[in-house]
Amino acid sequence: MCDGLKQLIEDETGGEPMGGKRFVRSTLRNLAERLGKVGRTTIARLLRSLGYSPRVNVKRFTGPPHPDRDRQFRYIGRQRRRFHRQGCPAVSIDTKKKELIGNFKNAGRKWSRVADEVNAHDFRQDAECRAVPYGIYDTARNEGHVCVGTSAETGHFCVDALRHWWRTKGGQRYPKAEAIFIEADAGGGNSPRRRLWKRELQRWANDSGLEIHVSHYPTGASKWNPVEHRLFAPISINWAGQPLRSLDMMLSCIRGTKSTTGLRVTAHLNTKHYPTKVAVSDTEMETVNLRRHKTCPDWNYTITPHK
Repeated sequence: MCDGLKQLIEDETGGEPMGGKRFVRSTLRNLAERLGKVGRTTIARLLRSLGYSPRVNVKRFTGPPHPDRDRQFRYIGRQRRRFHRQGCPAVSIDTKKKELIGNFKNAGRKWSRVADEVNAHDFRQDAECRAVPYGIYDTARNEGHVCVGTSAETGHFCVDALRHWWRTKGGQRYPKAEAIFIEADAGGGNSPRRRLWKRELQRWANDSGLEIHVSHYPTGASKWNPVEHRLFAPISINWAGQPLRSLDMMLSCIRGTKSTTGLRVTAHLNTKHYPTKVAVSDTEMETVNLRRHKTCPDWNYTITPHK
């Protein structure tokens, strides 16, 4: 019964990147009806055993949901399962909260005899740098990789992180793969509106020979992106209460992250400078071999390498 419930809520799971809470969209009554002959009390007990909990309202709503929101959720789930069945890589990507590196307070608590003394104020000029952790989570293998940048979060930086992951991890895990599926948010450097993101994906496709399938979550739905609660949440728990005084300490905390589900995490440092406000001309965009999908074409597209 527990396995059946896991399969039922797999595509409906959301979570907090800064904590361990998880939640599902469906109600207990709806889940009980879909499982058949199971009481709501039993469903609640099973959900708690899987790490889910009831949640109170949070003042976060900024407008009506997009009419294609649920349709896009279902499409992403189908795409992910299709790539899993074919033995091709399916990854979830996003940027974690940027962190000031230095003697600054880090949220959370840890067991120690004496509390760490940190700066009273989080002034950026007192920091060694501002780290940009970019996560790549393999949804089939439960493996994560984090690229810690020290520059800006641009489309070029995001694709460089994917290139490094593929060169050091992904290509070894999937040596026969000819395509990759990427789940991404609708904002940041990997926004579907970013020309730089698509141009760099085209260059990566040309270099790797991969057919790159991309699906974006609707605006305001980043919490449903698996990387948020399956990779970023365990990392936040692992370094809770630990001041990130150096980049080495940050990388060490990321690499030491584990979970009861078998999560393993690797990380690398990227000190390359990425300029912002890079303009991509219409002529360059015409060279991007992009095919939009019939379902929500603004959010789903495929970039194929040039022959």
